[in-house]
Amino acid sequence: MPEEHLSKQTARRNLLIAGIFAVSMGFLEAIVVVYLREIYYPEGFQFPLHTFDQHILIVELIRELSTLIMLVAIGLLAGRTILQKFAYFLYTFAIWDIFYYVALKLLLNWPPSLLTWDLLFLIPVTWVGPVISPIICSLTMILLAMVILFVKKDGEPVKWKLLNRIFILTGAIIIFTTFIWDYSNILIKGGFLGDLANLTKNPAFLEIITTYIPVRFKWGLFWLGEILILISISLLVVGNKRGTTSCLRG
Repeated sequence: MPEEHLSKQTARRNLLIAGIFAVSMGFLEAIVVVYLREIYYPEGFQFPLHTFDQHILIVELIRELSTLIMLVAIGLLAGRTILQKFAYFLYTFAIWDIFYYVALKLLLNWPPSLLTWDLLFLIPVTWVGPVISPIICSLTMILLAMVILFVKKDGEPVKWKLLNRIFILTGAIIIFTTFIWDYSNILIKGGFLGDLANLTKNPAFLEIITTYIPVRFKWGLFWLGEILILISISLLVVGNKRGTTSCLRG
């Protein structure tokens, strides 16, 4: 067996180890959020957002960036090919995200509903959405990771065609757009893009942020992105099961 290919037994072992890491990381992340909410949202998290001091915001951005680096590192360690590394990153990210919400439910009894809005991320701009939306994304990421790692016979590389890459990239961009839609509009329409470094000191920006409550999620766009990714996964399964080199060749 070529050295760069993982056997299915090795892949399952790596998934178990990565899964244990991701679950632990999800609980750790939730514990940090428990502390933050105790300080900034003692009556329970809800919109509109409270403002952070600039140095706290910087610390939070560093924490989020560190989280991403840790998840990427697991992918780099577990996989041998670029595609395998990508699959393990997706899997670890997804398990981490799901168990982050599991931990919040156990520790804070939050969210009250899967349709509750949450502050999802801050890089490169604020992401928001109903809790169910990142969970759906995480389940899709797990499915894609499993297909990449297990759709082929032991030791055979997965054929990653051009159309697969286009559909997944397009779908991911569309979904990303739904998460940043609201706060990107605030930055653009308010003319704040030229002074991002001083946003936390801008009275006009603070007024908007501390009064804005998201109401309507772009579900149409979100499901369009999901459908494109699921089509790509289906093509990946069909193309690799048949072992053909059809018009999907990249």
